[in-house]
Amino acid sequence: MTTAIAPAGTGRVVITGGAGFVGRATVAAFAARGNPVTVVDRSAHPDPAVRSVVGELTDPAVVAEAVAGGDVAGVVHLAAVTSVLRSVEHPVATYQANVAVTQDLLEGCRQAGVGRFILASTNAVVGDVGHATVDETASLRPLTPYGASKAAGEMLLCGYAGAYGMATCALRFTNIYGPGMGHKDSVLPRMMRAALAGRGIQIYGDGLQRRDFVHVTDAVAAVLAAWDRRFTGTAIIGSGQSVTVLELLDAVRTVTGRALPAEHVAAQPGEMPAVIVDIRRAREQLGYRPSVSLLAGLATMWQDFAAAGALLTVTAGVGGRQR
Repeated sequence: MTTAIAPAGTGRVVITGGAGFVGRATVAAFAARGNPVTVVDRSAHPDPAVRSVVGELTDPAVVAEAVAGGDVAGVVHLAAVTSVLRSVEHPVATYQANVAVTQDLLEGCRQAGVGRFILASTNAVVGDVGHATVDETASLRPLTPYGASKAAGEMLLCGYAGAYGMATCALRFTNIYGPGMGHKDSVLPRMMRAALAGRGIQIYGDGLQRRDFVHVTDAVAAVLAAWDRRFTGTAIIGSGQSVTVLELLDAVRTVTGRALPAEHVAAQPGEMPAVIVDIRRAREQLGYRPSVSLLAGLATMWQDFAAAGALLTVTAGVGGRQR
């Protein structure tokens, strides 16, 4: 369901996880349009001009402070436990961080009269469908506590939209990548670090598993589109063009100019053979058009890693021992 596009730059936007990788890019995009922004995270946003509420979202006082003030137009909820492995090891903590917090935020919005809520979700809610193309009609069959927690969050959004008329939207992102991922331990940051250090990279299994990678610029554009249209429902956000891990490795070699030798190791248990998505709903209902090609996106990421590597080299040369 869509409604008329709202004017940009009106109303405060609360962004949970706003000090993180995707969060910083989302904050910058809303601020550039003139929207006042409040970031809720465990650490303050690096820009002191951005209002920060520092604390744990499991604390009711933090949630209350985040949506207080009467000028909040909506919430973009990015904060979550996103590690599949961590969710398997700590299912209760994953529930508390991903489900209970979403419930508390929705209820805080309802009580404060905040009528717009966007949740960062995942295609892990549908589980393993082999090499089938996934769209929003696929049954929810998550295989991990992480996927289950996001599926539960989506159902909470449906309930609040139906009962209270809130514009609640779940955006199911594929693998988001881009500048600012230096602290991450997913496949692309590992490849970039290996290229920077002149090392090789480990590939799980045969490397033929397919994944969809969406640049952070396109991911943020989808958030803005859903916000402006007060979109209610679910939309898959990706590039719409899946690649194998081996193809991804070749693309990184092209962008970095590094050899990046590959060592194949045992596949991880439970790893899905493919993530292939249909983004037609996002195109038709959000006007979403991914604009950053994989090679162009990887180039922005490599520039970021190379710059950080150069800075570390200079720091080590000036200060002695690198820490």
